[in-house]
Amino acid sequence: MVSNIKIAPSILSADFAKLGQEVAAITEAGADYIHVDVMDGHFVPNITIGPDVVKAIRPHSKKVFDVHLMIAPVDPYIEAFAEAGADIITIHAEATPNFHRTLQFIRSLGKKAGISLNPGTPVSALENIMDLVDLILIMSVNPGFGGQKFIPTSLNKIRAVRKMIEKEGRPIDLQVDGGINMITAKSAIDAGADVLVAGTATFVGGPDNYSKNIKALRGD
Repeated sequence: MVSNIKIAPSILSADFAKLGQEVAAITEAGADYIHVDVMDGHFVPNITIGPDVVKAIRPHSKKVFDVHLMIAPVDPYIEAFAEAGADIITIHAEATPNFHRTLQFIRSLGKKAGISLNPGTPVSALENIMDLVDLILIMSVNPGFGGQKFIPTSLNKIRAVRKMIEKEGRPIDLQVDGGINMITAKSAIDAGADVLVAGTATFVGGPDNYSKNIKALRGD
């Protein structure tokens, strides 16, 4: 089971002054995905990066670029992130008036589609779109800032979504993002998560520690 766990370091916690080097370093350290948090200061209370930055760092890693769009409206920007090099594009149900259509559009671009559930978003939002998603992201904090504490009730949501995925009977990543550290990582995995987004816990201690941090999060 442990070997199936993927670690997706969030570059939100990287040194932005040398972002390309940081992406290369976490790739070398054993990251499975490169998680890119895109925030617009409107849908969430923070502003991060746009498609030009994704395009700039794309040559620094051959790993899956897992782009999490915390922006609204989201639809006008999806194609730009796809062209910039995103492999998975994850949207929030609340960020578009018709997220079924938006997921279809992402897949029409040849990209994998993800849907994210905020702490207050019910699991029932997934009921009629399971055939369109390749990744389900459970937010275990309210999105907008790194370094927040894991919300314990998120574990119930992870368990519920794991059951839905098993019923669907096809490969869908169950990703958890927010407050992931060595302790909460194990709880999330035990609940059914198989992809962990970790910012602070991955990048703490600098490049010499990235490999050790990733292995610890994975449970190796």
